[in-house]
Amino acid sequence: MRIKIGSVRHVPERLGKTVAIQNTKIALFRTTDGRVYAIENRCPHKGGDLSQGILCEEFVYCPYHDWKISVKDGIVQAPDQRCVKTFPVEIENGTIYIQFDELGESQ
Repeated sequence: MRIKIGSVRHVPERLGKTVAIQNTKIALFRTTDGRVYAIENRCPHKGGDLSQGILCEEFVYCPYHDWKISVKDGIVQAPDQRCVKTFPVEIENGTIYIQFDELGESQ
């Protein structure tokens, strides 16, 4: 289902913002070039709050143990392994929409 989240301007560049859909917490990230990504707000390592991490290009760094995770596809970068669920994002007239199903699009 397609869920309206809010305005792009409420998502700061390079910082995370948390939203909740049903029982799933999602971290939104906006890159410096204006793209918005949505990933599950939980590091697969120890459950860290990814929205509190730092975004560098297309990667968020978990604030607890510095795991490097792609916000594009949810893949944790080597030498670590695993992935985080991702959710397709659409932006229309400055409004963010997430395509949400309970499974997400984990890689």
